[in-house]
Amino acid sequence: MLQYARRRLDGSRPVAFAHRYITRPCGEHIENYVALSRKEFALRRQHRLLAFGWTAFGFRYGVGIESRTWLVSGLPVAVDGSRAYFAANRAMLRETLPVLITASEDELRRRLMARRRDDARAIEQRLKRARKFEPQHPALITIDNSVPPERAGECFAHLLMRQVPVMKCEPRGQ
Repeated sequence: MLQYARRRLDGSRPVAFAHRYITRPCGEHIENYVALSRKEFALRRQHRLLAFGWTAFGFRYGVGIESRTWLVSGLPVAVDGSRAYFAANRAMLRETLPVLITASEDELRRRLMARRRDDARAIEQRLKRARKFEPQHPALITIDNSVPPERAGECFAHLLMRQVPVMKCEPRGQ
């Protein structure tokens, strides 16, 4: 959905889409993340180069401090985060508009199986973990991702367009 929304907005709205740093090798047909070894991830964390991070499914995930620079410069930042991290750090994330992307358990199972990254046991663990964390927030927006990806992506893109005004690009010096 983030990839769809990014392509759909294509710079027409001042939104920065953060990529994640993940201790998983790059794969096909998945997000554009930065693959790091566990040592590289630890080095970035040690030098405070991650705005935040979490562990899930045997991997480390993080979002770089560049996202803070984008926020300070006035750009809203779209992040693919963690439900558990959000729940544990809600007070720190008070400026965040949480968007819960969800799908039916049957659809999630089908998609996880189609990715062929996890065995049946790992897929069931992922589904169990997803049931465990239901974020609570007065501004929470939920998007059902059980529908075709383009439709859910369009919902997310429209949400961003409603939240962020059209960017006015004017040549410098005029």
